[in-house]
Amino acid sequence: MTKAEKRAAAKAYHQERMRKIDEEARAADIAADLVELDRLRHYLIFKRRADAEKLRSAIDDYAEQLTGDRTALHTKNHKCG
Repeated sequence: MTKAEKRAAAKAYHQERMRKIDEEARAADIAADLVELDRLRHYLIFKRRADAEKLRSAIDDYAEQLTGDRTALHTKNHKCG
């Protein structure tokens, strides 16, 4: 490998590594946002019932923008026994 080829390979490796780091950071940010949104949604459902439907709908819309799944924060069905 020539010196120019080594530089190009190192640059490509660095760019790919930085892309992966950015992707992981974005995923962590989205997960943190979803945790906070879930806490707020839980509060709206169980602590305060008046005029909470619009806020819950807005939270679900935002969760859909982040994850592509409107029901990402909804409680999943669980089977007992």
